[in-house]
Amino acid sequence: MTDDGAGGLGGLRTATAAPQGRPPGRRVRSFFAVLLIVVAGILTPVSTVAVWTRDVVGDTDRYVAVMRPLASDPAVRSAVTDRATDAVVKYVSVDALLKSVGPAERAEIELAIGALNKPIASGLRELVHSTVAGFVGSGAFTGVWVQLNRTAHTAAEKALTSDRGSPLTIDLAPVTDAAKQRLVDSGLTIASKIPTVHTRFTVLNSEAVGRARTAFRLLRIGGLWLPLVTVLIAAAGVLLAVRRRRALVTAGLAVAAGALLLGLALAVLRSLYLNRLPADIPEPAAAAVIDALTAFLRTAVRMIAVLGAVVALAAWLGGPGRAAVRVRTVWRGSVGAVRDALGLRTGRAGLRVLRARAWLNGTVVAVALAVYLVWDRPTAGVVVGIVLSVLVALALVELAADDGTPRPPSAARPR
Repeated sequence: MTDDGAGGLGGLRTATAAPQGRPPGRRVRSFFAVLLIVVAGILTPVSTVAVWTRDVVGDTDRYVAVMRPLASDPAVRSAVTDRATDAVVKYVSVDALLKSVGPAERAEIELAIGALNKPIASGLRELVHSTVAGFVGSGAFTGVWVQLNRTAHTAAEKALTSDRGSPLTIDLAPVTDAAKQRLVDSGLTIASKIPTVHTRFTVLNSEAVGRARTAFRLLRIGGLWLPLVTVLIAAAGVLLAVRRRRALVTAGLAVAAGALLLGLALAVLRSLYLNRLPADIPEPAAAAVIDALTAFLRTAVRMIAVLGAVVALAAWLGGPGRAAVRVRTVWRGSVGAVRDALGLRTGRAGLRVLRARAWLNGTVVAVALAVYLVWDRPTAGVVVGIVLSVLVALALVELAADDGTPRPPSAARPR
């Protein structure tokens, strides 16, 4: 009796001491799965910026391709025109004209000009401005602008890889030289004496270059492998999770959130940069340059956010949750009602489609995502078109997925 009693009490104590809830091994797996997914979400904006740094900022041809459209941007043209005009007008002022004549005639001319000095100076400036604007507005300026940016990119790489905080500027000497030749051709021969003027158009000031130097070096190195590492970490988190479908939903949302945080950071940094511009840098031109340089990032933010959201939505809709099952039931029931109303029967082919329905639906979504990702700057209209195409394709799959069993119109369709 004693042994039995002891054994009974021991069994009771053992049962009472047994761990409740999930086993420790499952809790450890869940912890590291969540950790990996969070890390993937954090690395999403970092890897996106790394790719941009390597493929856009760090590549001369792509940088020039990004800056080329700015040759026709009104704000940039206005800034270049004003900066070149200021440089040239110093050498075609009234004083410069007077210095070109002899001392004996200069006094008579000065006396004759008298109160007309300011109107003449204003007229000369207007002449120079219109001449420079004529060149900047011509097709020849695009070629000059491309070459100037190609040269500036070399200087940018030196500024970002050296310890000097020199600003990123574009030398407008070719613009002033072209304007000088046009002034000479129009009859203002004194313009031929204008020397080569190396006036600068600032793209990024030295403070911005200094802050970006260390980040540029690290991101340029990580631009090749960091995106792959991010994907592998997210995949590892999903595979390690106890509930993989739920983990896939979480991973998609984490990646989308990381992309949206990058978009928010871009907007904030753009505003801060423009608010701190030096007085000699026109804000509209600086905004045009920043927007051109970050166009890749803004497009990537939209694409990655949509990709993460679609992956999360697809994983949720395929799950056993009550709401997901209800959505699938309504969808299949609605398409099935259309098929029954049309009297459509697909025979053996329909049975094959029914068995492969999940794979076919996944293929439709995958193809749509691929089209979206390779589309150059997809607009809202493009996104709506892709979504409608996906719905039509999924409806066609559902129409074809039939086991051939006759059903009365009121019969409920299986899930």
